[in-house]
Amino acid sequence: MGIVSTDIKQKTIKNEISLKGVGLHTGKDVTLTFKSAPENSGFSFKRVDLEGCPSIKADANFVTNTQRGTCMEKNGVTIQTCEHVLAALVGLDIDNAIIELDGSEPPIMDGSSKFFVEAIEKAGIEEQEAFREVYEVNSIISYTDEETGSEILIMPSKEYQITTMVDFGTKVLGTQNATLNHILDFKEHISDSRTFSFLHELESLLEHGLIKGGDLNNAIVYVDKELSPSTMEKLKKAFNKDSIAVKSNGILDNLTLHHPNEAARHKLLDVIGDLALIGTRIRGKVIANKPGHFVNTQFAKKMSKLIKNDRRNNVPNIDLNQTPVMDVNQIMDMLPHRQPFLLLDKVFELSDKHVVGLKNVTMNEEFFKGHFPGAPVMPGVLIVEAMAQTGGILVLSTVPDPENYLTFFMKMDNVKFKQKVVPGDTLIFKCSLITPIRRGICHMQGYAYANGKLCAEAELMAQITKVK
Repeated sequence: MGIVSTDIKQKTIKNEISLKGVGLHTGKDVTLTFKSAPENSGFSFKRVDLEGCPSIKADANFVTNTQRGTCMEKNGVTIQTCEHVLAALVGLDIDNAIIELDGSEPPIMDGSSKFFVEAIEKAGIEEQEAFREVYEVNSIISYTDEETGSEILIMPSKEYQITTMVDFGTKVLGTQNATLNHILDFKEHISDSRTFSFLHELESLLEHGLIKGGDLNNAIVYVDKELSPSTMEKLKKAFNKDSIAVKSNGILDNLTLHHPNEAARHKLLDVIGDLALIGTRIRGKVIANKPGHFVNTQFAKKMSKLIKNDRRNNVPNIDLNQTPVMDVNQIMDMLPHRQPFLLLDKVFELSDKHVVGLKNVTMNEEFFKGHFPGAPVMPGVLIVEAMAQTGGILVLSTVPDPENYLTFFMKMDNVKFKQKVVPGDTLIFKCSLITPIRRGICHMQGYAYANGKLCAEAELMAQITKVK
């Protein structure tokens, strides 16, 4: 399993668009605005009602409460019930978006993702330059909540698929299943599935003032107990209705089910929204048995940690004894660098989007004479330079006469050093394109590994210029 770079371009929202409504739990009017976001930024919520307009990235590690929806908090700033909005973005195949709110909770609308989907489609979706990365699952990963028996797992699959199985042990709802085999079917089959509640939960929520924005049009209410006259009066008052009755299928009236298994479909919608908090696209089949926000977000945290570790330890699997794609003489035919500044010995992989190279670090390196002679350590800047030379092979391979070009740095971002490199180490470099090469400009993500561990990483931008 691991992070895979795809040929699919990332997507964002073309034009900003706003929706107005009421928060389900706060009962307050709120305006939500979808805006475009830069490549590789993912989803983030921005509180425009607070000083400084603080942002919270949609990240499972910020989840603090899952009682009646997924709630995130960072530095005292809260976002409640974020899952329906996130499900709409994922369901429309979007990678990057900013969600502005003038309150803590998105509007509940009709309790589904339908209105968010319609707004985003109206705003338009546009491709960005950067390629999408996905996490490819090659073995089963699972999380079980021992207390409730809820379980969620993911297994290998050629695309992102979700199956939910719902059983609340009630006669009125029974057992329901729902499956989504293609994420692009979300709009048609899942997006209009509304949130639901049981009568016994509703009574408790009403008593504690927790559904101030609720009405019979944004939550399906399953009547799992006898409706007493006193409860009937409370409901009429809460929902501002003259009369309330139970339909033959066991739900309160004034609402017709969109699907016989709408509860299972809504749980599937919630799973998609909650798993968006992983922060990386997934290629695998999710099976969720009795899912809920707690088990969903705990699983998202587990996946997020696995992916972070995988990024850190994703050492290219190469046989160092095999014949390289390029030896040092072929490298010198392409790169203008020479000893002692040629910092690349071999190239093992070279495609139109990535390159893998190697450097044997020996005690004979010139820089060890002056860089901590008693305890020699390879300078970090030279590790990045070696990484850039590896990337230079990638960009120069796109022109027919590389010997007539020079490669110059334009920018370095997010440079991090994780482990020291000492004489005797073998450095392996992997550089992958972040965006396609255009006009000789190469934007790439570089990693350097030593002793099976990540020792440095950097986002690099370089340009090749023809020698006059």
